[in-house]
Amino acid sequence: MDRRVFLAATGAALLARPAAAQVPIRQWAQLSLGEAGFRPDAGERIEKAFAAGELKGLHGLVVLRHGKIALERYFPGADEIWGTDRGVIAFNADEMHDLRSVSKSIVGLLYGIALAEGLVPKPEASLLASFPDYPDLASDPARQRLWIEHVLTMTMGLEWDESLPYSDPRNSEIAMEQAPDRYRFVLDRPIIRPPGETWTYSGGATALLGHLIAKGAGQRLGLFASSRLFAPLGIHNFAWTNGFDGQEAAASGLRLRPRDLAAIGQLLLDKGVHEGRQVVPADWLTQSLTSRTKTGGGLHYGYQWYLPRYGTPSVRYGAFGNGGQRLLVAPDLDLVIAITAGNYNRPDGWQTSVKLADEFVFGGLAK
Repeated sequence: MDRRVFLAATGAALLARPAAAQVPIRQWAQLSLGEAGFRPDAGERIEKAFAAGELKGLHGLVVLRHGKIALERYFPGADEIWGTDRGVIAFNADEMHDLRSVSKSIVGLLYGIALAEGLVPKPEASLLASFPDYPDLASDPARQRLWIEHVLTMTMGLEWDESLPYSDPRNSEIAMEQAPDRYRFVLDRPIIRPPGETWTYSGGATALLGHLIAKGAGQRLGLFASSRLFAPLGIHNFAWTNGFDGQEAAASGLRLRPRDLAAIGQLLLDKGVHEGRQVVPADWLTQSLTSRTKTGGGLHYGYQWYLPRYGTPSVRYGAFGNGGQRLLVAPDLDLVIAITAGNYNRPDGWQTSVKLADEFVFGGLAK
């Protein structure tokens, strides 16, 4: 699989880290393993595998079944915040964790909320019309073919390469961070393919979406996320790392606790409704979770969400982040898997999370 699927922007130890006050962890109803349909040794198998070195770098796992916690485990390990070393952390339910590119999928949900409020342009709208500060780019006939939907689906056709290490300034994500104007940098990339034709992994695309949300709402992205998505879900403890420009790094900077990440997955299962409130518009979820293109690794892709087909039965919706961060949703099983890990910037960093999900979560279900 194309390694870009699993990498998110990182490698910037100089970035500011917004603080978040500690508040009590959200409480979830619990199911026994038997009630949740798991083998009685499912949790023990995970613990033994970690002790044996089979799940290297694993930090946290929360599995929801039928809207309740069925499995929850935490392990100590080396960690960082957007490239800044934290040392070895004894992880627990209260500890926030970098989500890296899982942030992109959550920004996708925020865009739908903002769209329903009339704060951002529709997918079929012209992209450059939303960036009036760049009339020279808007006058380019080739760029007039760019729509918001091409940003949502990462099919802009612009030159962008995040396959290089994030320590390399030629990496497009790092070059964007170092540019004096990140949005001009993204929009001014050479056009190498017709818009809509080819999926290209791009943190720049999510940066554009985050900017449009913040601009339309008239407030920072994190504040909008807090009031419209997190607080309605009972999530009151989060952080969003800033980029070099002092604004939230939309593509990779969000930090949540694993239970709160799992709550996002449960929201997808519940068609955007939480405790009787429509938090994310149902029609936006339908649009976001419909296949629009295919990635270089053969996965399907919607609006900032991966639509994989693996597991038994299939995982239908997924969000992936550098280091092994995962949010996996299996509607056929009424099951959500949230994984945090510390295998940052390793080409094989995804393997622990895939092994955990396939062999120990799906593999732990009673036959």
